[in-house]
Amino acid sequence: MVLRSMLFVPGNSMRMITKAATTDADAIILDLEDAVGLRDKPTARVICGSCLHALKESGMTTIVRVNALTTGATPEDLDWVVNRDLDAVMLPKAESASDIVATDDLLTLKEREKGLDAGSIALVPIIESARGVVHAFEIASASRRVVALAFGAGDYCRDLGRNPSFLSSDQYEILYARSQIVNSAVAAGIMAADTVYFGLLTDKENFTKEVDRGLQMGFKGKSLIHPSQVSAVNEAFAPSPDEVDYARGAAAAFASAQARGLGAVSFRGRMIDYMSFCQARDLVAFADSIAQRDEQRSRRGRVSLKAYFSAD
Repeated sequence: MVLRSMLFVPGNSMRMITKAATTDADAIILDLEDAVGLRDKPTARVICGSCLHALKESGMTTIVRVNALTTGATPEDLDWVVNRDLDAVMLPKAESASDIVATDDLLTLKEREKGLDAGSIALVPIIESARGVVHAFEIASASRRVVALAFGAGDYCRDLGRNPSFLSSDQYEILYARSQIVNSAVAAGIMAADTVYFGLLTDKENFTKEVDRGLQMGFKGKSLIHPSQVSAVNEAFAPSPDEVDYARGAAAAFASAQARGLGAVSFRGRMIDYMSFCQARDLVAFADSIAQRDEQRSRRGRVSLKAYFSAD
């Protein structure tokens, strides 16, 4: 599952969902939580469940952020959105392995009720509290459904008594949380997605710095709140053609050396050992996944949500 750019969209806004469907985001997150007021949640559930098919036909990964387990609204959210076109559920305020087990059980029940294969819907917990950071590895490894950990800096900063819109230039306030989430995700064999950007949408310079910082720390993607951010994130989290070309050559050179009984080989002036080979192999696999996703999406084309809902 390629999740470089995950674009949040309010689940009660057909206009914004339609706009998001025209972007190149790897995933659309239909939001039933913070972006939707309490009185609008019933309408949002209906809209989200109805839009999933059109988004899926467009080749997008479909994710719904449900309400936190502590609200008691999660089961009703799942009643409306679990269907064959839902790829994953995003769980906010994840703080322990028991949260994941409880959500896994709910999903298993809904899959059974809807006639879906058991375990077909993935899970993306959001780590957004000090307690969640402490338990990040337990959360990441609590279920086979968990395919990624997402970081939510907004609530995390509020937990620390800080304002996420006014972080220091180096963002030291969230350095530990970011590092812990990335390390926990890697240890569990899944990816980590960085937080949404809380600065001004017009501040492209600091947005770019934050994207680059996340990439350097080991995040494989980023959550977004505006379509204008998609292209920059897709480009940043995809290896460049030169990087892919080097990695393919390095992997091939090492494989050839191994066949001759050698443990290392020189390639373009650098020594390639098994560790270097694994890095090159992983980068090539990631690049191939991106290329495959883009090819599949180009073959499908985009489905007009307006046309879909007006069809006989």
